[in-house]
Amino acid sequence: MLQVNKARTKEELETVFAIRNQIFAGEQGSPAAMESSDDNDAVHYIALMDNNPCGACRWRKTEDGYKLEQFAVLPEFRNKRVGQALLAAALADIPQNSELIYLNAQADAVGLYARFGFAIEGDLFEEDGIQQYRMVKV
Repeated sequence: MLQVNKARTKEELETVFAIRNQIFAGEQGSPAAMESSDDNDAVHYIALMDNNPCGACRWRKTEDGYKLEQFAVLPEFRNKRVGQALLAAALADIPQNSELIYLNAQADAVGLYARFGFAIEGDLFEEDGIQQYRMVKV
C-alpha cells in the first residue's frame, strides 16, 4: 500500500533528508541540491510503501508563488507511482486560490508534471549539473 504523509516528527524529517541525500548527492552527484536553508519554511512529505519510506518532496511559499521541489524516489520504488502520489499530495495541500504554482523539472520528469497540468515555461537550463525546465501549473 502506498501512502503520502506530511513529515511532522523529527524522525520523519530525518528520513526525508536521508532520501534526498541518497538521490541528489549520492546518485546524481548534486550536493548543491541538498541546500537546506529553505527547509524550515517548507512543508515536507514522505511517501511510504508498505510502511517503508520510499520518497519525499516539499513545497514552500516564495515571493513568486508556491514552489514544489526536492522530489526524490528511491531507485527500488521507481515506476510504482510514488512520484505521482507525492505530487498529488503536495498539490492537494496548497491553498486552492493560490497564485502561481511552479517547479523546476528534471528533463526526464517533464511528462509526469505535464499530466498534472504543468506546462514548460522557457528554455532548457542546467541546475546542479542536471538539465531542467521551469514548469508552471496552468
